[in-house]
Amino acid sequence: MTFLLVARQSYHCSVKRPKSTRLRHPAALSAVRGRIILCERCPRLRDYCRAVARDKRAAYRSWTYWGRPVPGFGDPDARVLILGLAPAAHGANRTGRVFTGDGAGGSGDFLMAALHRAGFANQATSERRDDGLRLTGAYIAAAVRCAPPGNKPAPAEIAACLDHLEAEVAALPQVDTVLALGRIAWEAWWQLLGRHVPLPRPRPAFGHGATVDLRALGAGHRVATLVGCYHPSRQNTNTGTVTAAMYDAIFQTLPGALDASAHVRGVGPSMPDTR
Repeated sequence: MTFLLVARQSYHCSVKRPKSTRLRHPAALSAVRGRIILCERCPRLRDYCRAVARDKRAAYRSWTYWGRPVPGFGDPDARVLILGLAPAAHGANRTGRVFTGDGAGGSGDFLMAALHRAGFANQATSERRDDGLRLTGAYIAAAVRCAPPGNKPAPAEIAACLDHLEAEVAALPQVDTVLALGRIAWEAWWQLLGRHVPLPRPRPAFGHGATVDLRALGAGHRVATLVGCYHPSRQNTNTGTVTAAMYDAIFQTLPGALDASAHVRGVGPSMPDTR
């Protein structure tokens, strides 16, 4: 599959896409979604997700947990792919949608509020699959599609999920920017890229605000830009390691974002880290 490679001249001329483009790729995305949901590649993860769905958390006893691999969601015409880590055991593993159902103050609402301020989401919360949330210009996926024990997927499990990520990006023909939420998502993208082109040594380090021009690798990439962003985990947001202003500063630079300057209190230098 060569989803990452396009003719180099596409970056030097304006090409008007045919109006029929929107009618073609949703079907491809639907097929990819179906394959992700049925995936049984990682026994440890599948056993864990089923056990969580069976035993449930007391607060969600009335729920029928999703308990299956979680596909991405968003705009089929997205230019921005937001790549997270993995479903939360009682979040997306319960609701069936990434960054959904994490509770008040959780990562899903933090992320969606930032997307709402930047004009990518029609609302600032993400509670359940039928809550009316719609994304415009953005698509959200995870490096790993099943909730991992301790929120720590094994390297082999991350590698096993790369086929799903590759298939989703292939079905998102307008994506040209990837926003990696956390080091694992950042490294997963580099692993996927390494299937197609030689990678630079050393690889660019992850950091909040780190930005890599992938075209500089000399392979004519359709996905032109990789941006690093700290993950909106409760640990990061509750400690102030991640703030709304930090997210606004990055999100306003993404293709298709509204002017979010009113929310931004300044952008610091890129900060290498492992968050």
